[in-house]
Amino acid sequence: MARLVAGFGSSHSIMLVCQREDWQHGFKQVDPKNPYYFDRLGNPTTYEELLKIAPADSEAMVTAEKMGERYDQAEAAMDELGERIRAAKLDVLLVVGDDQTELFRTTNNPAFAIYYGETIRNAKRVNSPNESWYARARTMRQEPDADVHYPVKADMAKWLIRELCDRDFDIAAMDGLERDQYEGHAFSFVHRRLMGGATDLPVIPVIINTFDDPNQPTPRRCIQLGRALRELIEAYPEDLRVGVLASGGLSHFVVDEELDNNIIDAIRRKDSDWLAALDPKKLQAGSSEIRNWIIGVETLKSLDLEWVTYVPGYRTAALTGTGLAFASWKTLD
Repeated sequence: MARLVAGFGSSHSIMLVCQREDWQHGFKQVDPKNPYYFDRLGNPTTYEELLKIAPADSEAMVTAEKMGERYDQAEAAMDELGERIRAAKLDVLLVVGDDQTELFRTTNNPAFAIYYGETIRNAKRVNSPNESWYARARTMRQEPDADVHYPVKADMAKWLIRELCDRDFDIAAMDGLERDQYEGHAFSFVHRRLMGGATDLPVIPVIINTFDDPNQPTPRRCIQLGRALRELIEAYPEDLRVGVLASGGLSHFVVDEELDNNIIDAIRRKDSDWLAALDPKKLQAGSSEIRNWIIGVETLKSLDLEWVTYVPGYRTAALTGTGLAFASWKTLD
């Protein structure tokens, strides 16, 4: 039987594929234009309104020096996480991530999908000399030299789809990509930044619609899916070392340290009921990716959380940014 032996969680924010100077200077031009702001109660708001209610010392929180310190913390955490993934000596890694109109469109956008093709493509990055630093940073999740077709544990992925359907989960099944498509940001980030482009570890992409109305799964349903995945992994009839990685989150585009720390505390306690009861109003825009963590941590409930780094990634005096989180569960021999 397969064994669930390791687990990981990582933010995949654009901040994590930027340069130090982008953190220190670039976001102050970008963030005021973002139309996807919600306050800490989950109500729509604007950059200007956030700036009005920001604390008096908010400018001191986003100095070039402070931004550089956070950049270093995030880089060190990603390096550590990559080492932990390699040290786990896995046979397959399930990656739970979201799609933001990359493989799907709002014309047909499933709540849950699993990819079961033999490989999944990540495209070669293409940059224009006139592109902004932000546009160039987005391509850093892609390949530097040529397309790469990463291996997928296709037989196990197909088996999971069938077994989940038998448990009344409606799973979109994907055995390949359309012409010109390539894996979404939640997955290409894992391949490029955390795995360093390694092609010796097969993945199973589990794709969640966290972002787009009206069919995002509830936190309760995410817990149910995570529980089912845990049971099915342990029932899979092949001797495999299996890991799970939650890709995305935590709070953004407004940093909510209280929410993020409460989520991390619930993960430590293995408090599925608290996570299931999260108000979906607080899981909007980028914070919607917390659903990926809910699924991942419930799948990993048989393991103990071992290591967490949290970096409140403030970018402007309006306290916009991303709650950057990195985690690893204790690996079994």
